[in-house]
Amino acid sequence: MRRILPWLTPLVLGALFLASGQQEVIIKVMGGAQKPALAVPDFRGSGDAAQHAGVFNETLFTDLDESGMFTMVAKSMFPLEVPQRPEDFRAPLPPPPRRKDAQPQRQGPWLTDWSAPPANASHLAFGYLAVQNEQLVLFGWLFDVTQQDVSNAQLFGKRYFGPLSADGARKVAHEFASDIIVQFGGAPLTASKIYFISDRTGFKEVWSMNPDGSDQKQITNYRSICTTPAVSPDGARLAFTTYARVNPMIFIHSLETGRRLPFYNQVASMNATPSFTPDGKQVLYASTASGYAQIYIANADGSDVRRLSNVRAIEVEPKVSPKGGEVVFVSGRSGPQQIYKMNLDGANVERLTTGEGEASNPAWHPSGEIIAFAWTRGFEPGNWNIFLMDVASRRVDQLTHGAGRNENPSWAPDGRHLAFSSNRSGSSQIWTMLADGTKLRRLTSQGRNEKPVWGK
Repeated sequence: MRRILPWLTPLVLGALFLASGQQEVIIKVMGGAQKPALAVPDFRGSGDAAQHAGVFNETLFTDLDESGMFTMVAKSMFPLEVPQRPEDFRAPLPPPPRRKDAQPQRQGPWLTDWSAPPANASHLAFGYLAVQNEQLVLFGWLFDVTQQDVSNAQLFGKRYFGPLSADGARKVAHEFASDIIVQFGGAPLTASKIYFISDRTGFKEVWSMNPDGSDQKQITNYRSICTTPAVSPDGARLAFTTYARVNPMIFIHSLETGRRLPFYNQVASMNATPSFTPDGKQVLYASTASGYAQIYIANADGSDVRRLSNVRAIEVEPKVSPKGGEVVFVSGRSGPQQIYKMNLDGANVERLTTGEGEASNPAWHPSGEIIAFAWTRGFEPGNWNIFLMDVASRRVDQLTHGAGRNENPSWAPDGRHLAFSSNRSGSSQIWTMLADGTKLRRLTSQGRNEKPVWGK
């Protein structure tokens, strides 16, 4: 196969990559518009609800702060009088007549307490916790405090119910935060799951957890090596590579029943790195059926196998764009492994990375326009960082810098967060961050954990 773009040497391509310089890819993902300034005062609880207010307040603030959608107003800037109900707001009376420089007469908490300095908030989330019928109840409201009156300020007000416990407090906090995020056009992550590989039982098995790291559960129990998990677009099936039958093979499980589903593995020393097509009807994977590891596509049960790549080099990790039609994958056809792109029929192969260092683990953004991947550019082999690339322009932004080995990025369904593995804490663990590299959060601590994939 002829070399792709032979006149663009790695040096020239590197100059093109560096020419971005303005974090253009990050801005495309995160948006450049000014964020709403959100004030979230601590909620109080009555009776037995009071003991769970601390957990609730911490969870609510963290969810909103780590969403990346708001500028969170510092609590030190809050006014002294904090409303708990809409009825607590009292409109100021008109200034006394015939008095020079007279000000409106304050009667209690008002919208301008929050919209004016020092708070300078545009929105206010407030409410309180109570107990009803032995359940924890959250009364929560979201106000646009730039409005002139309470009726126009209220964006929504709801009640939320949960067990009278710390878990119940987290539940209602997640639900209230999700409704606030949706109000501003965001996609809440509370219903999503992160799947990952952990050796905490002595074997590498697939586990799952919530986006905040809670409720970590073992999914597989093959007492072998499982790796490279992938979730179907509807969140109903899990594909992964396993050594349970000695040679690496692809297994698929139902995430609803936990049972293994049929998948035909063609005769080969390796079938590995599976991923689903956007409609969930087909699976792409790498197989050594022809000698070298090459890219194949098959139906979701492994039937109707077709070979997509055909070179004397190792090619693995195929990922289909959410828009369909294009596949990114890892190939050694030009030397050290790099990220390539091709059509779903195997035509129009192009190298995306420059040829510098080694590149791996491509993952499509939900928009189908950007990929996240791991790259050793600027480092000796073995030291990896997470990068973003706009596939059309080839511009890149670097998200992690000099903090251990960072790899296996996976996009959250909201397109604003990434899960990845890093040994920055001493051993490989699962972390999340916003797509601008901020709001880093470690989710795992037991054993060694790697290869996260974020599913619905």
